[in-house]
Amino acid sequence: MKYLLMIYGNEAEYAKLMSAEGAFEAEIEDYNTFDAAAASRNTMIGGHALDYISSATTVRVRDGKIITTDGPFAETKEQLGGYYLLDCKDLDEAIEMAALIPGAKNGSIEIRPVVVFE
Repeated sequence: MKYLLMIYGNEAEYAKLMSAEGAFEAEIEDYNTFDAAAASRNTMIGGHALDYISSATTVRVRDGKIITTDGPFAETKEQLGGYYLLDCKDLDEAIEMAALIPGAKNGSIEIRPVVVFE
């Protein structure tokens, strides 16, 4: 079954953490380790980091008119920073993989099953 693992964290706190010398390189290495673990289990379908929320645009359609707003839909303490799409045998394996994502140490990982319409 396919699961979307969404990585949430506080961008301001993350920026502070990454300002320490060597912190960014260590974080990248941790994510490379996760990528290798997911690949070795043949669960990896894909994943990407997302740009900062300041680059986001929210789109709504009201009465047939397109309305765009800079930024995310709602103010939150944690922002979506990236995601992985994995093919896991069950929710237990998805939870196990989510716990390996470095972002779980300072933020949270939301797991959502992917619905397949046939």
